[in-house]
Amino acid sequence: MSDMTPDECLHALEGLQPEIEGYAELLVRKGAAVRPGQELVVFAPVEGADFARIVVAAAYGAGVGHVTVIWDDDALKRLEYENVDIEYFRSTPGWRREQLNSLAESGASFLFLEGSDPSALDGIDPAKPAAAMLARNRDCRSFREGMDFGHNAWCIAGVPVVAWARKVFEGQPDEEAVYHLWMAILNVARADGEDPQSAWETHNATFEKTKRFLNAQRFDRLRYVASNGTSLTVGLPQAHVWEGGAARTQDGTVFFPNIPTEEVFTSPDRMRADGIVHSALPLVHDGTIVDDFWLRFEHGSVVECEARHGKDVLEHILTTDENATRLGECALISKNTPIRRNGRLFFDTLYDENASCHLALGMGFPECVEGGFDMSPDELLVHGVNQSHMHVDFMIGTDDMDITGYTEGGEAVPVFVNGQWAWETD
Repeated sequence: MSDMTPDECLHALEGLQPEIEGYAELLVRKGAAVRPGQELVVFAPVEGADFARIVVAAAYGAGVGHVTVIWDDDALKRLEYENVDIEYFRSTPGWRREQLNSLAESGASFLFLEGSDPSALDGIDPAKPAAAMLARNRDCRSFREGMDFGHNAWCIAGVPVVAWARKVFEGQPDEEAVYHLWMAILNVARADGEDPQSAWETHNATFEKTKRFLNAQRFDRLRYVASNGTSLTVGLPQAHVWEGGAARTQDGTVFFPNIPTEEVFTSPDRMRADGIVHSALPLVHDGTIVDDFWLRFEHGSVVECEARHGKDVLEHILTTDENATRLGECALISKNTPIRRNGRLFFDTLYDENASCHLALGMGFPECVEGGFDMSPDELLVHGVNQSHMHVDFMIGTDDMDITGYTEGGEAVPVFVNGQWAWETD
């Protein structure tokens, strides 16, 4: 039942324009951290064209030399997967390889405006989007490694589209759902105040205490336990580093890869994960929802899985390449965060991963091991950092999850108690 007329929704959305423009400035100046004369590449859904134009205007206002916009459309993507043979998706077209690689090699910054129907590809053979993703990550090497190895600044942020808003605010008329999704996005991105950029500087400072604590502990492993059946031990590399908040390119540019972000994360030892872990929230992957699933690990690798919905998609994730069954990330997020307190499921990993502790299958982070940016992929493997053509986050944090860190000497240190940092319970 609607509480607002369409005209009232339109008027309310118009009233949000100052905040939306401030959000665009935040994404350009803090997220993608553009520099004068630089190329900015904006990926955007066609339905988000109005906001994309605001972003482009903000970028030119910040002094960028040129903006390239790459459009995406759920309906066209579905038509392509429905009608094109899978062989087409096993390689990336030459023009696309040249486009993405050349932009990365030129030193561009990348801004990904994320807004799509969470169920856009329901019923599509999951092998097709899986093949397309694998091909792009393999063929567009400069593009992928530019972000993975700190050569290019990048940022992922949200923009509402109708189908997504319908899913998040089920039962509301489209206009009202879009308005409420805008309100939610601005709120969790700390862009609903007078000075979002200063708010992000303050927010970033809150990560430092947590990172100092975790990095000082030099944990050998983490033990996860929850009443849903999760009982998992994850090993950590000897030289692991905890990161979170702002990131830094190799030339010193400070940027925010995710807006919003609430996580502190590291890359675990790819060979050390044992036990079972249950999902706490659905996983939306390539337009399909995977829900109520679990994974069982032995010696770092997934050996068994099950899902109430989307098991075929989960199995395709695990077979992407030889290292897709191993972990590339473990991230810690307290239940006392704006997204979690919001109490709303976004059906989008960017948002839902910041409401819950999560793990990721696939690619690890070079910056999460000492000297990692100077290592080759083979050297990173030796140091325990997983190498893969994909990286898929899945949420495991429940309100009753306990996480215990164990030092190399065997000392047990409470890290999480009942879904929050141990010191938040004091």
